[in-house]
Amino acid sequence: MTAPVAVRVARLSEASARQVVEPDADLPGEVAPGQVIADSLLSVAGLGLELSVQQRTALAREEVASIVGEGIRFEAVLGAGFNLQISKEPDLTDPRVVYALHELGEETRHSRLFIRLLGQLRPSAVNPFERGALGAFKHWTIRTLLENPALMCVLVLAGEEIPDLFQKIEAEHPQTDPFLRQVSRYHRQEEARHLAFARTVLPDLWARASWWERARVRWQAPLIIECMFDSLVHPGVYRAVGLPPWRTWWAVKQAPERQALRFEATRPVLTALVNAGAFRPDRVPRLWRRLTGLTG
Repeated sequence: MTAPVAVRVARLSEASARQVVEPDADLPGEVAPGQVIADSLLSVAGLGLELSVQQRTALAREEVASIVGEGIRFEAVLGAGFNLQISKEPDLTDPRVVYALHELGEETRHSRLFIRLLGQLRPSAVNPFERGALGAFKHWTIRTLLENPALMCVLVLAGEEIPDLFQKIEAEHPQTDPFLRQVSRYHRQEEARHLAFARTVLPDLWARASWWERARVRWQAPLIIECMFDSLVHPGVYRAVGLPPWRTWWAVKQAPERQALRFEATRPVLTALVNAGAFRPDRVPRLWRRLTGLTG
C-alpha cells in the first residue's frame, strides 16, 4: 500500500473515531402510522396502477421494509467479508485493517437501527428470493464472493451506492416520514466514508487480483449488481397489497423510471473501476454498459 493511500485511510479512521453516533441514544423515535413515503417514490410510480389509499399506505411501508431488510443482510455479508480478510491479513497494523474495524462497528450500529425501524414498519411480505431454490442459489453465490477481495470491493461499492441514492431521494422529499428522513441522513453521512474507503483501496485490490477474479468483475459483477438493485423491492411486497407479484415486479424492473434510477445508482461504481484502471473509458464491457445505461 502506497503512503498516500495509507494517509487517506488513516484520516478516515480519525473521522470515524471523532464522529461516533449511538443510534439507540442519539436517534430515538419511530415512524408514524400511515404512508411513510410519497406516491412518487413508490416503485410502481409511472405504471398507471389504480391503488386505494390503503394499498398505497401498505405498499409504502412494505417497500421501505424490504429495502431496510436487504440493507441488514448486505451489511452482514460485508461484515463476513471484512472479517475473513482481516483473519488472512499478514500485517494486522495495516491502516486498512484499522478502518475496516471502524466500518464494522458503524455497520453493526446501522443494522441495529434498521432492525428497530423494521419492527416499527411491521411488514407482512414474504421474500421469495430468500426461500427455496432462489434462496439457496443466492446464498451459494454469496459464499463464493467472500474469497475475492476485489470483486467484494466492487459489490460493496454497489451495495453502498444504490441505497445511498434511495435514501438521498427519500431525505429530500418533504412528504417522507420525519423519522425515516432522519435515519436516511444519518446513514448517508457514515456511508460517505465507507464509499471513500472502498474507492481508495480498489486500485490496490485490482492490481493484486487474479485473472479469474478480474474476469468475474468484468462479466459476473454487473449481473449480480442488477439483481441487487431489482431485489431491493421483492415480488412478495406486491403480493402483500393485492397486486400480481411477479408480473408487477417485472413491470417495475422494465419501467423507464426504474431503469433511470438504476443507471444513476450504478454509474459511480463504473467510474470507480475506470479510475482504478480496471477498464478503459472507451472499452467498457458490454454488460457494464447495459447495467449503467451507457450507449455505444
